[in-house]
Amino acid sequence: MKKLLIFDLDGTLLNTITDLGKACNYALGKMGFATHPIQAYAYMVGNGVRNLMKKAQQDADEETIDKLLEYFKEYYNDHCLDTTKPYPGITELLDNLVKNDIAIAVASNKYQEATEKIIAGALPQFNFVAVEGQIEGRNRKPDPSIIFSVLEKFPVAKKDVIYIGDSGVDIECAKRACVESIGVTWGFRSIAELRKANADVIVTHPAEILDHLNDEF
Repeated sequence: MKKLLIFDLDGTLLNTITDLGKACNYALGKMGFATHPIQAYAYMVGNGVRNLMKKAQQDADEETIDKLLEYFKEYYNDHCLDTTKPYPGITELLDNLVKNDIAIAVASNKYQEATEKIIAGALPQFNFVAVEGQIEGRNRKPDPSIIFSVLEKFPVAKKDVIYIGDSGVDIECAKRACVESIGVTWGFRSIAELRKANADVIVTHPAEILDHLNDEF
């Protein structure tokens, strides 16, 4: 049985797309730029908030990106839990993992302040051994540094770890860290992207993660 499951946040544990989209549209509106339909953000998120701003306003210079980022955080820090909630089956999955003494952690490209606030607000009943977001000086996923940071806080052998996410970035991160990967189809990206990234396992419902763990055992 595995000892540690590390989860991506956006599109994996929690459906955050509406709050992310509204925050980005707020920033764009403050700068006089055109906004986007909320679902269009599904293919913009996942590589950190600064990259989200660059995708939302592709002709913006760095100074403009800085200002967009400022407005984004101004809104998002107060509204990141307005509609954000766990995907169906996630709380049951986490309950079962904890009951079976399997540690849980978060590794996200979302900036650290928001990552901590959202996990505390949306999943307060769970004790995550690490909640890692994007911090200054650490490369974003797919760089594996964030997984290594989790393992510093909860040291286990890599063979006992699974990283779970909804995008090719997550799968590549797991592969670079030399840990098993599970791709989930209920998030923001397509099953085709997960297959192209060569996820070790692809699941369509959180309960299938438990089935996979039981099969391994």
